[in-house]
Amino acid sequence: MTRGALITGASRGIGAAIATTLASQGHHVVINYRASEAAAASVLHAIHESGGSGELLQFDVRDSEAVSASLQSLLDRKLHIDVLVNNAGVSADGAFPTIKPSQWDDVIRTTLDGFYNVTRPLVMPMVRRRFGRIINISSLSGLVGNRGQVNYSAAKAGLIGATRSLAKELAKRKITVNAVAPGLVETDMISALPVDKLLGHIPMQRLGTPQEVADLVAFLVSDRAAYITGQVIGIDGGLG
Repeated sequence: MTRGALITGASRGIGAAIATTLASQGHHVVINYRASEAAAASVLHAIHESGGSGELLQFDVRDSEAVSASLQSLLDRKLHIDVLVNNAGVSADGAFPTIKPSQWDDVIRTTLDGFYNVTRPLVMPMVRRRFGRIINISSLSGLVGNRGQVNYSAAKAGLIGATRSLAKELAKRKITVNAVAPGLVETDMISALPVDKLLGHIPMQRLGTPQEVADLVAFLVSDRAAYITGQVIGIDGGLG
């Protein structure tokens, strides 16, 4: 049976890797993006070139009305979203006194409002089918904190709390809810960081790859992970 999988923020980085990996495992992948249509189309092209199935779906996870309308269009087509990966996130780093209200709001709303706006409309259809996999992409920063990331750490920590609570609500319906907490991964988000200096703090002495995160997500959405729920799984080379 082909399962539908929606990945938010899937036009690049970890989201793109998750989309292509789930497509390779037989999922029909819905690639969400906010503004990077060309990048999202490139991900979809790669999926089609590999014989996979997918489509694009544009919306800003912060916009509840846009999200609701977009998801309703999927539900109206009887496209079952059995797998949801809440991956969309942004950062706006800086010492706490320098963080502007707009930077706080943007980071918090993208992660937490995004989780609520996207997940809520899809939960009851999962409940009725008595199957679902919800994966929330958190961060090591949400577990241990990080200098200059009060807003980002707060958002990702909140996502962990939501994961654990929702997992308890949905477990009896055979719906699992887990969080993945990457450390330093080779994406655009860390392009401005002094990577050479940071490597000395990572026991494995290297950055992670988006594909490694995608492989973990692929396991968590599989039938082999049916008894894993409410967990926060770090993937950080020992940094945590």
